[in-house]
Amino acid sequence: MDTSRLSKIQECCFEQPPQGLMRVPVRLFGSEALLADMDEAVLDQAANVACLPGIVTASLAMPDAHWGYGFPIGGVAAFDPDRGGVISVGGIGYDISCGVRSLRTGLLREDILPHLDPLVESLFRAVPAGVGSEGRLSLSESKLDEVLVLGAHWAVKRGFGRQEDLEFIEDGGRLAGADPDTVSKEAKKRQKRQMGTLGSGNHYLELQCVDMVYDREAAEAFGLREDEVLVSVHCGSRALGHQIGTDYLQTLGRAARKHGIELPSRELVCAPIRSKEGEDFFKAMACGVNCALANRQVIGHLAREAFADVFPGTELELIYDVSHNTCKVEEHQVGGRSKRLYVHRKGATRAFGPGRPEIPEPYRRTGQPVIIGGTMGTASYIMVGKDSGEELAFSSACHGAGRAMSRRQALKRWKGSGIINDLAQQGILLRAASKKGAAEEAPAAYKDVSLVVEATHQAGLAGKVARLRPLACIKG
Repeated sequence: MDTSRLSKIQECCFEQPPQGLMRVPVRLFGSEALLADMDEAVLDQAANVACLPGIVTASLAMPDAHWGYGFPIGGVAAFDPDRGGVISVGGIGYDISCGVRSLRTGLLREDILPHLDPLVESLFRAVPAGVGSEGRLSLSESKLDEVLVLGAHWAVKRGFGRQEDLEFIEDGGRLAGADPDTVSKEAKKRQKRQMGTLGSGNHYLELQCVDMVYDREAAEAFGLREDEVLVSVHCGSRALGHQIGTDYLQTLGRAARKHGIELPSRELVCAPIRSKEGEDFFKAMACGVNCALANRQVIGHLAREAFADVFPGTELELIYDVSHNTCKVEEHQVGGRSKRLYVHRKGATRAFGPGRPEIPEPYRRTGQPVIIGGTMGTASYIMVGKDSGEELAFSSACHGAGRAMSRRQALKRWKGSGIINDLAQQGILLRAASKKGAAEEAPAAYKDVSLVVEATHQAGLAGKVARLRPLACIKG
């Protein structure tokens, strides 16, 4: 990226002033090195987002940002419904509520390593992974409608997990406002057998070891200790979320024309929040969020069962479950006044600082856990939300490493068997549903997650709490 158009606002925060049709500036987060390596399209796409009606403060891009559909992946924007604000498919993405949940095992690395092979095999059998993967649950349309309204609460009612899990899931495990009537029959049909499955792409189930603690107070609040093994699950709303995005791309395209919205890019189709089309899309999107929350809840339960097969009596406790790819209605400060905004986070994590009522009570004094997924060959991180992130980015942070090259480029460069062997030499066990998937997700196809996390920390979006090293990874 050509950074000559940008001015430095503070450490790891740069801005481009409004020009042309832009209503607000673009604000990019990252070190100068990260920004220099970033796609030029990130700035172009963020500038297009800055042209949309009702956007407030700035169009934002996190340190892991890369080119996406409409919004950059890692893009954040908040819209004020009182000023004609819009809701956009491109600002949420197709994998609605793709997110990460992490659980404590209570076991140390030395406890796990002698049993790693049978444990990974047990997990691989328990949690279906891969393109089009199907689970043991088969849901009728009426049962699926319950999932879309109740989210993780549906899973707990069905015996998948515990009531206390719900406190440690964003939105208490259920996003309000969902209406299954706004979701097509095709979307429901595609989801019928996919509850409790990982899918493919960058989704995973990973065993990770806490190998460094940066913030002792936050680590204690989150129940983290060095050398403890965690289970992390990264997945989303599967086929249902993708179909919702596909369906509403057409609906919002017509709505934009109907409401006379001038689009800087056809990928930014949108509708006014206070329109029938905008309201219907929000309701459908909420269904996608609830589907994803239920899916991760079921997978978490399956992981508990798999652990119990190898380590009888083990209790996996949920640390937190965060979502990416959402639009959330939140109270934020704009010009010194509290405003109710529709915050789009595409490939970005909500990162509330201390005191927010949305945070579980045990974490309220410290701030929200922010789980950053890395690559299967490097590291992941747990961070904590900061007050400074509210003013900078509507309490948002990065969500992962961010791709440095496309999956097609990765396939040309690596073979799956080579990736599996390379990881094995590093002491990391990879169990993949396909070798193609392993090659597409080669660790070197991603940015350096440690640099992304450091920039997030230096900018004040979130603070470093702990680094997690992978022991084993299950991928589609």
